[in-house]
Amino acid sequence: MDLDLRDRVVLVTGGAKGIGEAITRAVAAEGAVPAVVDRDEDAGVALRDELGRSGTRCVLVVADLMEPGACARAVEETLAATGRIDALVNNAGVNDRVSLKHGTADEFVTSLRRSLVHYFEAAHHALPALTEARGAIVNIASKVAVTGQGGTSGYAASKGGILALTREWAVELLASGIRVNAVVPGDVMTPLYRQWLDTFPDPAGKLDEIVRNIPLARRMTEPEEIAATVLFLLSPRSGHMTGQHLYVDGGYVHLDRALT
Repeated sequence: MDLDLRDRVVLVTGGAKGIGEAITRAVAAEGAVPAVVDRDEDAGVALRDELGRSGTRCVLVVADLMEPGACARAVEETLAATGRIDALVNNAGVNDRVSLKHGTADEFVTSLRRSLVHYFEAAHHALPALTEARGAIVNIASKVAVTGQGGTSGYAASKGGILALTREWAVELLASGIRVNAVVPGDVMTPLYRQWLDTFPDPAGKLDEIVRNIPLARRMTEPEEIAATVLFLLSPRSGHMTGQHLYVDGGYVHLDRALT
């Protein structure tokens, strides 16, 4: 299916690795122009150069989105390079394990800055361009927002906030014709997830324990499956969808526990 995204500019935060990298590659495969915002300069340059060798234009902004002004600069540099922003994918964030029992209020606030506040900042600064394009926003959330996990208050609050902001922005931006939706991944094998698995004495055993609780095919979700859903939501093919939370989790959240 042609998603009608050719030549459109898609700003992807955290777009050089993991789920973000998969989204960037999917954007490029559709003939759109990815604008990657990432603090990992090496990963960003490698991805940009690889896509460039295949004939894909890719904009790279190296920025730590926790730093003041980083989101504004990312938008400004993207506009300077391309002249437009048609879509925003808010993706950057990390499960930093800031907990109720062992975290402090300052650590909690920092966690919100790490995984939530820049979603607002990026959307705020991109809004004039998105309004001109009658574009779309997709926010990447997490199943932790609705299931809890234990020991990760900052991340859970951030992802819950992302789901709330998705509905709020969908209402606020109706008159501008900007659609806002969220994708809610379950367990996705990314470099960060692999690092977490490797903290266990038996990573393979831990992985087996996890996938036994994923009803559909007893496997992890692939980053490319998240990316495919994101691109559909960005495209005119989903032109009458807004304010939705789409779960890509192999049935983990909503199917009967008896299945596992």
